[in-house]
Amino acid sequence: MLRPAPAFSQETELRGEVSESAILADQQRKARQLRAQGSQGQNAPAAVAAQDTAPTTYQPASPGAVPDDDQAATADSIFDQPQATDASPADTTAPAKSRRPSTAKRRAQDAKAGTQDTKAGTKTADKKKAKKKPGAATDSTTTAATAATGNRNDDTATDETDTNRRAVTIDSVDRQKLDPGQERTGSIDGQKVKPEDDLFAAPGVRIGTFLFRPTLEQGFTATSNADASSTGKSAVLSETALRFTATSDWRENSALITGYGQFRNTVSGQKINDAQGRIEGQLNVDLDNELRAIAKLGYEAAPESASSPDAIAGVTSQPLRQTVDGSLGLEKTVGKMRYALTGAVSHDFYGDAELSNGTTVSQKDRDSTLYTATLRTGYQISPALTPFTEVEAGRRIYDLRVDTDGFERSSTRLGARAGLELDMGEKLSGEFSAGWLREAIDDSRLPAVAGPSINADLKWSPERGTTIGLTGKTNVETTTTAGQSGDILYSGRLTGERQIRANLTANTALGLDWRDYTGSDGHDMILSAEAGLTWWLNRYAGLTTRVRTEKLTSNLPGRDYTANSVYLGLKVQR
Repeated sequence: MLRPAPAFSQETELRGEVSESAILADQQRKARQLRAQGSQGQNAPAAVAAQDTAPTTYQPASPGAVPDDDQAATADSIFDQPQATDASPADTTAPAKSRRPSTAKRRAQDAKAGTQDTKAGTKTADKKKAKKKPGAATDSTTTAATAATGNRNDDTATDETDTNRRAVTIDSVDRQKLDPGQERTGSIDGQKVKPEDDLFAAPGVRIGTFLFRPTLEQGFTATSNADASSTGKSAVLSETALRFTATSDWRENSALITGYGQFRNTVSGQKINDAQGRIEGQLNVDLDNELRAIAKLGYEAAPESASSPDAIAGVTSQPLRQTVDGSLGLEKTVGKMRYALTGAVSHDFYGDAELSNGTTVSQKDRDSTLYTATLRTGYQISPALTPFTEVEAGRRIYDLRVDTDGFERSSTRLGARAGLELDMGEKLSGEFSAGWLREAIDDSRLPAVAGPSINADLKWSPERGTTIGLTGKTNVETTTTAGQSGDILYSGRLTGERQIRANLTANTALGLDWRDYTGSDGHDMILSAEAGLTWWLNRYAGLTTRVRTEKLTSNLPGRDYTANSVYLGLKVQR
């Protein structure tokens, strides 16, 4: 009996075939036939002797096949039995071969050695099968071991070969898929680089963990009304403006610092020499449990406007107004509910007014501090829509409890609003709200300042390269004029920006301000319009120009004015 070569045994075990039991059953059947032939040999010694005269011939079914040791031992035991005495002395049998480990033991050793190469063997078998045509016989089929000895007839060998071939034939092995994320990707060099959205945007300068983007603008303005007042005259002014933004690149939290400064000096015409500016910082910190903290701090300095209700006539320069403000807010998300609590402080203090006769007028009775607390509750209908309600309570405290005219100007503030937050990405975002605002003054002789409250901050992009903005704000303006409480100022501004070309941008703006005086039927209306162009010579420098008109009409005497101006300048950014 022949057994398959070790290579065939190992390959079939790696493929997980189930034909071993069939092969063993066939071998047992052949052994029984050999025993039967041995019994017949004792009764017919002549026949056996005749068979022994011819040397036993081993015909392996495939290259490398070796005799099965168990079956070979059985055959040897049969042929080694005592023969008839009349057998020729010259008769000899085939020399006995050296014993080898049994087939079962050899298969166990091969299986142990082949366990480590299972994966490699499987992949090799998959590649071989993939190259073959459908229906082609596998290598294991063509090399199946067919045990045959010289004393077997051709029919027995053929039957065993067919049995082994049917047993070892297996289906093609499916290719194993790669683990998710292990697929091969293309070369980095071959990938397309995403173009920049704005080729003329400021690249910025990195300072520590912040990206700093400064802009310097220098130009000249020709105006018909230098100080925007009813007594203003024409002039040519030199204007210098410095603006900057600094954005953090932190992994989790974020910070933003913005600022600007503007300086005006007269080249010819009405004397103007003033400066104004503001700097503000914002810090966003993500806390645990869907809690977020937002802190703001700012400082602003600007001269009193000549068109302000509290403007002093006959001064060489209006008093400087300075403001320090800050706020701390906490935002909490619970399911679809949104909660926000914000506390804010704002302190205003004024410098002295210099009169044309060389004297000064103190403005300390106008210094005050406003404390407010605002609670907002919203419900997220969808990621794009979140309606909300808001209540506000506050207290305004003057540094001087009683002003120079004997009035107690401190007041209590209450307000309520309802609005809607929008978040549709770059298409439309922002919020707007409407409600009521009231500030009751401590002095009973002065009526409370109250009226509707409207606020908005929206951005809409109907198409790429076009941005339209709408802002609205409601402010309570206090006063120290005897017998007056103050007024409510409603400010609205509609802006538009269009990128005509990559290096050419157009912008427009329309403004409307409405001032409603408390305790009288007085009111002011201010209309303004502006249009401009910016042409970038390169990424760092560009030319800018704009035209502007502003008109104030009032039912109070001595307040109307009109101001037209044209500006041309050079802008440098980094």
